[in-house]
Amino acid sequence: MKDTTPTVRLTAGEAIVRYLDNQYVAIEKDGRIVESKFVEYFYAVFGHGCVLGVGEALSQAEHSIRVMQGKNEQGMAQAATAYAKMHDRMKIIPCMSSIGPGAANMVTAAATATVNNIPLLLFMGDTFASRQPDPVLQQMEQPGDLTVTTNDAFKAVTRFFDRITRPEMVMTSLTNAMRVLTDPAHTGAAAIALCQDVQGESYDYPETFFRKRVHFIARRIPVSYEIELAAEAIRGAKKPLVIVGGGVRYSFAGEAVAAFCEKHNIPFAETQAGKSAIPSSHPQNLGGVGATGNASANTIAAQADLILGVGTRFTDFTTSSKWLYAGAQVVALNASDFHAAKLDALSVRADALEGIRALDNALEGYTSAYTTEIDDAKTLWKEEMARLCSVEYTGEDFVPENKARRADALEEFRKATGGVICQTAAIGLIREIIPHDAVIVGASGSLPGCLQRMWTTDAIGSYNMEYGYSCMGYEIAGAFGSKLACPDREVYAMAGDGSYNMLHSEMLTAVQEGKKINVLLFDNASFGCINNLQMGQGVDALCTELRYRNGDEPIRAGEFLNVDYAMCAKGYGFATYTARTMNELRDALVDSLKQTKPVLIDIKVLPKTMTDGYGSWWNVGCSDVPRTDGGRQALDARTAHLSEARKY
Repeated sequence: MKDTTPTVRLTAGEAIVRYLDNQYVAIEKDGRIVESKFVEYFYAVFGHGCVLGVGEALSQAEHSIRVMQGKNEQGMAQAATAYAKMHDRMKIIPCMSSIGPGAANMVTAAATATVNNIPLLLFMGDTFASRQPDPVLQQMEQPGDLTVTTNDAFKAVTRFFDRITRPEMVMTSLTNAMRVLTDPAHTGAAAIALCQDVQGESYDYPETFFRKRVHFIARRIPVSYEIELAAEAIRGAKKPLVIVGGGVRYSFAGEAVAAFCEKHNIPFAETQAGKSAIPSSHPQNLGGVGATGNASANTIAAQADLILGVGTRFTDFTTSSKWLYAGAQVVALNASDFHAAKLDALSVRADALEGIRALDNALEGYTSAYTTEIDDAKTLWKEEMARLCSVEYTGEDFVPENKARRADALEEFRKATGGVICQTAAIGLIREIIPHDAVIVGASGSLPGCLQRMWTTDAIGSYNMEYGYSCMGYEIAGAFGSKLACPDREVYAMAGDGSYNMLHSEMLTAVQEGKKINVLLFDNASFGCINNLQMGQGVDALCTELRYRNGDEPIRAGEFLNVDYAMCAKGYGFATYTARTMNELRDALVDSLKQTKPVLIDIKVLPKTMTDGYGSWWNVGCSDVPRTDGGRQALDARTAHLSEARKY
């Protein structure tokens, strides 16, 4: 039979906009189906290759999508990633760039989304399909392959890539992009390159292509055989430990996992992605685990004879480079076959909620052998938390366990900036003052470690830490995206000065869109985390501190720079504060809650005042021909840890 479906003639750009405006997602939650409009915003930095075509359609076509002006392509895509995360992957913000450098700027953000399994839809301008204006402005030419453009770089960092060279290709391309964006196990970035001329070319599209589409996010049901094997292994364990990953958050399984642990007397620890899926106050919650974990979780992990990882990718930070709990049997419950097979685990390939429910039924009557160990470990950490929150600058070497410190640098920095704030004490004060349901956003440097160890929250989904890719620059853009998703909550970007200097462009977008974000800028005049790593391996500080060059001497020889970041932000239209003492920080935090416009607090924190490792290890590689005493110590430590670590 002949297809008699009614059609409508649209340009490729118009078809894209109309299709996106009619996409919805749905998931079963608490016994009911929750439906959400998938696309409400669209983000773009317009240039040639996108200002016409799709840009023209956004301007002139009928749709309900709100268009925002990005300031940096990476920044807007990072904001979109944070937005999707705060919506538990139930909403996205498509982002579009011009050809060439604009597109290349989004590659980093694509990787960030893909590593963290967050849906991100990217459109990039591309060269002309006709090749008439060839080479077009900003075109990357490869003499041996004329089909290659800048956009081919996305193939390494996306879950889906396509290039539209004919207008009718829009249909299959968008259909497959939606397949990936709504896949719980394999979601990430989907990148679609749009040839400039094709965006304006028309086609008779079937009207059914633009109907309301509801993409149901199906929960993967576990296989009974895998549940039986996992339950048998857990029954044979005396001291199991559950590790809560991001999959718990995105499947809305927090309550079920908490109830499971309480019922069977099993403690649980959190990854960066899993933090705030379950309240910090839960009696079984040990907090962050691994290389950036606390003493409570790492102590119990070291004693565990079985690890049940729920929705975690088992990154090197979570496993402490496969050294922590190396001798324990691993059970991995994950919707992804790939992640479920890690660490030679017994695999339960399932949605976190469905899987934990099935395990709970299979373990009826089982209780672990823990007596006072959980409470004892938590009590010790509570005491350490009190110490961390009360650390004050005395001019002495006050962090004895931090081998990367330099007391002379502390005093030098204090003289340069007048700052005497210790980072751990600042975090404790911030937690005390800001609203309990505030959203904090972070990504890189020493702050993720301090926050995974120290930050507590009983507000579900209030911790937005991008630590899969640890992408510097995510913090401020991510705060803006989080504020879009949570307009009624205070949102705080926890950023170091290194990350701030790398990317803070979306501060201007926050002003433009009237969204109050709070930037807490921890200025220690350095890439402090990497400086610790550098010096901890016996290497002198080189290009990891913000110092003036001193003639022909190495850059580390000069004095610290004293940057007035509050002045910079004030020029954007932010309400600004500079805090050099704890009292000034307290006053700034309290007053900032009265503000209605974006806020930046320039916090002058002393270098080397962050948290330490608490019984963890991180394999960073080191020279096997050490040139210094510190280098020899680092090599000896690495050799010893590797001899104890899991091999795969």
